[in-house]
Amino acid sequence: MYEEIFKQLEKSEFRIKFRLKDADKKYIAEKGLEVIESHARDFIKKRIAPAEIKNDGKQTPMKGHPVFIAQHATATCCRGCIKKWHKLPAGVELTEAQQDYLVGLIMHWIKKQL
Repeated sequence: MYEEIFKQLEKSEFRIKFRLKDADKKYIAEKGLEVIESHARDFIKKRIAPAEIKNDGKQTPMKGHPVFIAQHATATCCRGCIKKWHKLPAGVELTEAQQDYLVGLIMHWIKKQL
């Protein structure tokens, strides 16, 4: 399902720079993938899904949580990137199905890193 977008993302010098560090992998191992996915779902719902985001383009840190790293790697870090890479419109609240797609993409990337 995600292979086509990954082929596109792999052409971006910026996106391919992102990798999980040993500390991120350890955190994932300690928490488990189910908890990491719940974090991803929460981050997407609160920071990405609303129609209007006060600090869009700056709401996702570049480090501090494996999901943040994955968001940058998968271009799910802000609505601008999501519009460009995933063709989901900015300025409207993301549907639950759209949120599921983004979370699934993030988790797919994380699993490939382990």
